[in-house]
Amino acid sequence: MTGKERREQLLDIGRTLFAERGYEGTSVEEIAHKAGVSKPVVYEHFGGKEGLYAVVVDREMRRLLDMVTGALTAGHPRELLEQAAFALVDYIERYTDGFRILVRDSPVTQSTGTFASLISDIATQVEDILGHEFKQRGFDPKLAPMYAQALVGMVALTGQWWLDAQRPDKAEVVAHLVNLSWNGLSGLEPRPRLIGHRKN
Repeated sequence: MTGKERREQLLDIGRTLFAERGYEGTSVEEIAHKAGVSKPVVYEHFGGKEGLYAVVVDREMRRLLDMVTGALTAGHPRELLEQAAFALVDYIERYTDGFRILVRDSPVTQSTGTFASLISDIATQVEDILGHEFKQRGFDPKLAPMYAQALVGMVALTGQWWLDAQRPDKAEVVAHLVNLSWNGLSGLEPRPRLIGHRKN
């Protein structure tokens, strides 16, 4: 096996184990054993478990961001919302192991590669679209990042639930997500106000 092939083998094994057991539940010993190599081989390629995990997470984040970015092709905002929701749910369905890794807690020393940072990266893709729409409708475009976080978070958390529930089917889940977000967005007040007694 070439060095490149060995590296890919270790990444595949690590990905499977991290998805099944999480970062803490996976050991370098087990990765090495499943690959039929000694522990030093894992260290040679990745510097240890944390290095292997970082590469796995980076690949999954790139794959998901590429899917979302590549899906945003329509001109109509509602269809863009559908495309973004479908891209995320497609990723969850096709790359279940990758999604399970992304939604688990990552090592404390890692500042990127967490589910929250992933949501933030995807929301950044959406916020430009929302900012343009807000400006056209007379809303404050500076609020677009907050709405982008809310929309992407709603889709991601629903996708996480759907992964376990496996029903209704994917298209129906997307239709309901878009229904809630689109019809909610279409009725937005330019300056929302609170009706209760608490004001801060």
